[in-house]
Amino acid sequence: MRKIGSPICRFISRRSLFLIAAVLGFPLCALPQDSPQAPMAPPPDHQVVRMGTEPEAGAPPSLPPEEIIKRLAQNEDQYFAVQPTYGYRRTVRIDEFGPDGKVAGQYLLVTETSRDTNGKVFNKVVQHPQSTLHYFTLEPEDVKDVDRVPPFPLTTGQLAKYNLKYIGTELIDEIDCYIFQVKPKAVDRAHAYFDGLVWVDTQKLGIVRTYGKWVNELGDVHSATLPFTMYETYRENVDGKYWFPNYERSDSSLTLKDSNVPLRLTVKWTDFKLLSASPVGASPASPAPDPAGPPTKP
Repeated sequence: MRKIGSPICRFISRRSLFLIAAVLGFPLCALPQDSPQAPMAPPPDHQVVRMGTEPEAGAPPSLPPEEIIKRLAQNEDQYFAVQPTYGYRRTVRIDEFGPDGKVAGQYLLVTETSRDTNGKVFNKVVQHPQSTLHYFTLEPEDVKDVDRVPPFPLTTGQLAKYNLKYIGTELIDEIDCYIFQVKPKAVDRAHAYFDGLVWVDTQKLGIVRTYGKWVNELGDVHSATLPFTMYETYRENVDGKYWFPNYERSDSSLTLKDSNVPLRLTVKWTDFKLLSASPVGASPASPAPDPAGPPTKP
């Protein structure tokens, strides 16, 4: 069984950073850098090894791009539908960095997905929020916006809203991947749309990595309490069938009167397992709506 990001997460090589900047039109200063102002050094408990080859721009895929797109969306439909039947432990961590690039403060919340006696799936706090943050205060409600970042933005129902362009291939954690640039066809104020890159397994045609932001008519989308906009997400192959997110990271900064405080959001999903079936006589859960994007407050 192949996994992405567990136990070692593969991050963008320096050459890939230039590709992302060129393809997405992001200035390099907006991408993660090895400096105290935007630290790339990983948290001590999560080793990061930068690797990967420079994408072979223009190399033709083995299948027509249209067929790849169609099948990856069908796989996203399947993963999106089955994900509520799996339980997992989720760790949300927000780090503040000092001028020396070291962690100066931290917020940590750990939850587990469970099913109650009525068959309803809910998230249970297993480690109460701990915070040593110095520059701002977070409540559990403030972190809920992280839940609203859709893990599957390219389901069949959403596909018509995007233009996907094949741009090459890259080796990600020993998995050959097609790379597609994703751009919304149009934007409005009421919804958020993914703008970025996706890496697709050339064999199973499942998305194994995404990198990008959410946008609307007013610009980049972020929550009212958290400044994060760019998200890099890796997925893990669960039970040899489904590509579920297992590691997500975003770097940003908090602007103060006389300085900027670098911040990092890290979300980990672990211990995937099928939830027990609903009790006899319990009403089945209603199907979740198609993902439409994260909070739309810019």
